[in-house]
Amino acid sequence: MKQILFIAFILFTFNCCSQNKGENEDELTMVIPDDEYNISLVRLIATPEKYDGKTIQIIGYLNLEFEGNAVYLHQEDYEKSLSKNSFWVDFSKEIKSKTDIMKYNKKYVIIVGRFNLKSKGHMGMFGGSIENISRLDIWK
Repeated sequence: MKQILFIAFILFTFNCCSQNKGENEDELTMVIPDDEYNISLVRLIATPEKYDGKTIQIIGYLNLEFEGNAVYLHQEDYEKSLSKNSFWVDFSKEIKSKTDIMKYNKKYVIIVGRFNLKSKGHMGMFGGSIENISRLDIWK
């Protein structure tokens, strides 16, 4: 009797854990691989064309100033005005309305937004833009 219950338990468990394809087998849920979404600024600087038009998540040093809103690879890059190691930032309306953005100024932050290779910020000084930023948090 114990063997029959054990086998029934195994079959029940197997059945519960199996995938159900459902009626629409052609529909696929798009999953973005972590290394294509959560990227380093080094990778973005080296191969910006690979991420053009894609949503990305990066960590960098944020500077907010008139005609100079940008995220830099390092604080020293900002201090030495290495703007090619940085990207112009443009926040979504939602972030602007709900957040005191200046509290993130001169800090390392994590940002999620859409990368635009062609838009290079004020006077084309930056390596591209991160637009419609939907996440802005201090990186500790």
